[in-house]
Amino acid sequence: MPTILFIHGHPFDRSMWQPQVDRFTADGWQVLAPDLRGYGASPVTEGTVTLPEFAADLVALLDREGVDRAVVCGLSMGGQIAMELVHTYPERVAALVLADTSPAAETAEGRANRRRIADDITANGMAGYARDLLPGMLAASTIAQRPDLARYVLEMMTAAPARGAAAALRGRAERRDYGATLLTLELPALVVVGTEDAFTPVDEAEATVKMLRNGRLVVLDGAGHMPNLEATDAFNAALEHWLRSTGIR
Repeated sequence: MPTILFIHGHPFDRSMWQPQVDRFTADGWQVLAPDLRGYGASPVTEGTVTLPEFAADLVALLDREGVDRAVVCGLSMGGQIAMELVHTYPERVAALVLADTSPAAETAEGRANRRRIADDITANGMAGYARDLLPGMLAASTIAQRPDLARYVLEMMTAAPARGAAAALRGRAERRDYGATLLTLELPALVVVGTEDAFTPVDEAEATVKMLRNGRLVVLDGAGHMPNLEATDAFNAALEHWLRSTGIR
């Protein structure tokens, strides 16, 4: 049975993928959408959790489920974990989906900022951080026109375990550059981005797909950093069409 592994972003949990879990399970896929270490119902590791550690956790999940290779789909931090997975365990990845993410290593300024935020949320919790982050996660039109979705995303971020989110931020600050990895990939790859994404603008997604020998770009109009929730039907349709084009099923 073909398998899709969905990897959530920061500071979210597996529930952000529920519309995709429902759609692709109904379409006959085996779907895995775990809570990453330190998020949702998963146990928290204090201090720092690196992207290689997250990737190793996911390979252990594939092993437990008896899955040799999966379509790996990650959003934002989840996309960077997906790139780490295909960098370190290429034999476990059948195809790659990178949603609203970047292969670049963190800048010095970015590393310092992530460490500062990690210390702040460890000391003060997630509530203020989540409120400040919401306008970057969703398009302004989404927040104005879909208050229920905005409230759901805010509540999901606020509920993230602060020490787990902080550990991931510290680890993410140390991530490698995945550009060289993408340049060598032969497997099918899909890059998805929202036109209103403030964190990963469309031009960055265009640069990413140019690195891929077998890549395709989908731009979703009006969506911000979470197009799988903001433009669910279009996101699902694009993913389904691309999956069929790969011949994986």
